[in-house]
Amino acid sequence: MGLGLLLCTDLDRTLIPNGPQRESPGARACFKRLCESDDVALAYVSGRDRNLVEKAIADYALPQPDYVVGDVGTTLYRVGASDSWTRLSDWESDISHDWQGKSHQELQALLAGIRELRLQESGKQNRYKLSYYVALHHDHRQLRERMRQRLEAQGVKSSLVWSVDEAAGVGLLDVLPARATKYHAIEYLRQTLGYSEGEILFSGDSGNDLDVLASPIPAVLVANAQAEVRDQAQRLAREGGMQDALYLAKGGFMGMNGNYGAGILEGLAHYHPALTDRLFEPKNRS
Repeated sequence: MGLGLLLCTDLDRTLIPNGPQRESPGARACFKRLCESDDVALAYVSGRDRNLVEKAIADYALPQPDYVVGDVGTTLYRVGASDSWTRLSDWESDISHDWQGKSHQELQALLAGIRELRLQESGKQNRYKLSYYVALHHDHRQLRERMRQRLEAQGVKSSLVWSVDEAAGVGLLDVLPARATKYHAIEYLRQTLGYSEGEILFSGDSGNDLDVLASPIPAVLVANAQAEVRDQAQRLAREGGMQDALYLAKGGFMGMNGNYGAGILEGLAHYHPALTDRLFEPKNRS
């Protein structure tokens, strides 16, 4: 490989074991050893904002990232070794054109009257992320189509990202600029840093990861993903001819169950078997 590996991963219920399924003991420690390699750059790609990413790093003893794509792709940070976060404003300038100069409040007004939408708390919003709660019994596909029609009528190019908060039992619907997806953010980072597609590995678990899971970027869907997401990811990858760029973790690698970090490591072994030696303690390496 040229530059090495750009390891991009979602956090909640992907690297972080905060879903109902069991985490394999030692998976996060192996992941951390991998990230200590000089030729492995780590990027967290999350719906969380900066404060919540920092909280996750502290609470779950996660390795310090080199980059963070936050707020479902609407913010991008470079994180230094001294924990200095630099917000890359060029990325926000790039995505800003999709909303045609309309403010957060103006977009809320355009979507007013859609009864299924419940605005999320102010701390979960940002300039280019308008977030709602939606009850799980509503048809989110039909809802997104109605929203899209309203926005397009005003020239707004949007990405409407659906995911589920399993712990709270509620749907999450984010209105983003069309280019502010996880996939486009990773592509922006890849091109800026000079990595090839083959030098990237992405891992995810939910609906807001689908654009990357079905893309040319090598990706792994962890075993604890919901069946609906697994089916969608396979269908979208098949329709786009990207089956070879999607790996479904199933467990068994290193005796682990494929959930959370174990699934990421299983995907690493699938795409980059030469790197698996780095997962072991030095005394146990062959």
